Parts: sequence; C-alpha cells; structure tokens
Amino acid sequence: MRITPTRVPGAFLVTPDALRDERGSFHEGWRAEELEHVTGYPFTPRQINYSVSRRNTLRGIHSVARPPGQAKFVTCVRGALRDFVVDLRVDSPTFGQYDSNVLDADSGNSVFVPEGVGHGFLTLTDDACICYVLSSEHVPGTQIDIDPLDPDLDLPWGFTEPPLISEKDAHAMSVADGISRGAFAHWKDTSPDALSAAARRT
Repeated sequence: MRITPTRVPGAFLVTPDALRDERGSFHEGWRAEELEHVTGYPFTPRQINYSVSRRNTLRGIHSVARPPGQAKFVTCVRGALRDFVVDLRVDSPTFGQYDSNVLDADSGNSVFVPEGVGHGFLTLTDDACICYVLSSEHVPGTQIDIDPLDPDLDLPWGFTEPPLISEKDAHAMSVADGISRGAFAHWKDTSPDALSAAARRT
C-alpha cells in the first residue's frame, strides 16, 4: 500500500498493491496503523455510507462543520469517478486550492480527506458506487455545501454535457459566502499538526 500526499495538506491518495491471478484479485483497502503513521493522528471509523450514481452525476463540494468535524476515507467500489478535494480551511497556505484523482474499482485507489477539507466527485460510468468511511456520525445541520461550479474555485470537472446535480448542490453557497458567514474551520484547528496534538491529548 502506497500513501502519497496530494497538493492539499493532510489529504492523501492511497494506492493498494493488488495480488492478481486467474481467480481475480485481492488487496488491502485500508490499514489503520499505516494511515496513522503517515497522517500523524488516528482515524477511527464511526459511520460508513454508500452512494450510487448515474454517469455524469456531480456531487459536492461537501464538508462538515466543527464540531463535530469529519474526516473521510473515500473509495470507488464500482465503476469510476473523478474525485476532488478542496482546501476550505481559513488561513491554510493552500486555501481554495484543490487536488483531483480518478478513482475506480479496478485500481482500488482511495483518498483520505481530513477535517475542514471539502470533497466532491463526477461519475464517469453508470451505476458508479462510492464508499465513505467517516470519522464521525451524521449530525443534522452540520453539513457545509459549496457550489461545485463556483467560478472562484474553477474546478476542472471535465464534463462535456451539463451534469446531473441536486437542487441543494446547484444552489449551494460560494466560497466567498462561506467566508463571510464564518462557515469554515480554521487551519490552526484542523492542520495535521493540530489534529495530531488533539489526538495525543485524548
């Protein structure tokens, strides 16, 4: 298993080493000790969600307010999708910047999304299924939704026709709105060093 940093601090691409033979394949999708060693703090699953979407479905950009905050371990378990992480941590050295990877069931690639970082994706196949392993349970009213087509972000989704998008996401606030409303977490509270220190105190 290879865990490599993305352009967004604290977010990582996880690439498994698959064993393949005439029967099929096997790979480790997640190993707590290795992830903790790289990120510097433990990731304890509290909830697992699955989302199934038609091709050209756009979901995101989503995050969770603190408290409770939420880290995500995201894997495409069927089909393929173009995945984005966006730094929404106020005063982060990479605030507003993004990283993108294609996740697909064949490769088994995953992305670790730390607290305060937004996440979204565009499906590239029909019946694509994404699995979220989450560090906190759902708390109504804490989700942060950002317009995935916000021109200030200018994310290169790569769609060639209008995507399928929910009314909630289509009318979500811009990054500028999020800043003015004080919706985002601060870098000093959610940076890898801060979260590592908080984990040591618990």
